[in-house]
Amino acid sequence: MTSEEDEIEQSSAPLIEHLIELRRRLIWAILAFFVAFVLCFAFAKQLFNFLVIPYQWALDWAGMDRSKAELIYTAPQEFFFTQVKVAMFGGVVLAFPVIASQIYKFVAPGLYKHERMAFLPFLVASPILFLLGGALVYGFFTPMVMWFFLAMQQTGGAGEVQISLLPKVSEYLSLIMTLIFAFGLVFQLPVVSSLLVRAGLLSSEALKEKRKYAIVIAFVVAAVLTPPDPVSQIGLALPTILLYEISIWTARMIERKRALAEAEKSSAGNISSAS
Repeated sequence: MTSEEDEIEQSSAPLIEHLIELRRRLIWAILAFFVAFVLCFAFAKQLFNFLVIPYQWALDWAGMDRSKAELIYTAPQEFFFTQVKVAMFGGVVLAFPVIASQIYKFVAPGLYKHERMAFLPFLVASPILFLLGGALVYGFFTPMVMWFFLAMQQTGGAGEVQISLLPKVSEYLSLIMTLIFAFGLVFQLPVVSSLLVRAGLLSSEALKEKRKYAIVIAFVVAAVLTPPDPVSQIGLALPTILLYEISIWTARMIERKRALAEAEKSSAGNISSAS
């Protein structure tokens, strides 16, 4: 029996033990989310004001006074539930490292040692890429989308009625959360493709051959995930295509390292057999 088979044999456990382990990991993950949720709910208004800053930047871009950054709510309970959503959103973000670590601890015993070592970098890269996508939304795309909507206002006069933008707190939060989740998920593309290449389920050549289909799918997905305006749709589709190209480059690097490792292993085997 090889050492890798020994590892799997040692990690094997009855079904009831796996269920107990799963329950323990779920409890820790839920507890982490609950603590983060309570903490974020205590500062929900401050977090919401932080999310409104891109709207203020959009007003600056449109040459308007920041004091006009007014949001409304039309139902008595609307702002309360908006704060709950903000707290849930913040809770997921804060608790993600704990949740991800619990998932890894549950899955790791069933993996070979080299598979565990290969999985760890992706566990670190995934939240970093998600935060990069969220930062791009916060710092650029949300102000750009809001500037696009602000440009549709009418000042009135000359046969025109005055039409002003008064966003609802729930709809503004829904917009920025949708954009953050959309970009965050799209930024996972290099991670997912790299894992598939490492598993032998995908190759750089396959990615290259499907490039034209990927471009079409990028625009379709952008149309589904983003609000119905061309600015945010194009803004999501273009980074998606760029990330697809990065995925091809990453796949090539993984394949080259794998080929080099196999060549060294074959060379070592030949030397051993010759001696």
